[in-house]
Amino acid sequence: MKEKNIMRNIKIEKVVLSVGGIGDSLEKGVKLLGILTGRKAAKMKSKKRIPSLGIRPNLEVGAVVTLRKNKKEILKKMLVTIDNTLKKKQISENNFSFGIKEYIEIPGIEYQRDIGIMGFDITVVFKRSGRRVKLKKIKRGKIPKRQRISKEEIIKFMEDNFQVEFI
Repeated sequence: MKEKNIMRNIKIEKVVLSVGGIGDSLEKGVKLLGILTGRKAAKMKSKKRIPSLGIRPNLEVGAVVTLRKNKKEILKKMLVTIDNTLKKKQISENNFSFGIKEYIEIPGIEYQRDIGIMGFDITVVFKRSGRRVKLKKIKRGKIPKRQRISKEEIIKFMEDNFQVEFI
């Protein structure tokens, strides 16, 4: 009997929560991410100038929190907010993303008067064993295309582990 190859198993590498905005709305977003995750958000700076949006280089335009521990509990909580349904076009190779329009829809989170109503984005990144070969600094190697995780594999993983429905 041939056993299943454990190197083909799919794992969740990280869950990334992000919010965009400038000035006061960015500060509210940073505070929201802190409340949701209990961690400090990293602010992102712009590299380009976009005059129509009032953005210039080195202006803080977003905040991000990356979760590598307790990612399954937070992901389950966030999926409940969108009724465990995702669209197939939200899936890409190795990851998928979705947005939450109002944070008060998350179970256990109450309205914060100083934040108001705002939403944020969630990105879930998948990996297989052996990915470090590509990322390490010394003796870096190449990984083949079959190491990447396809849309179909992500759909099957999410349906089996999180009971997510795909439209």
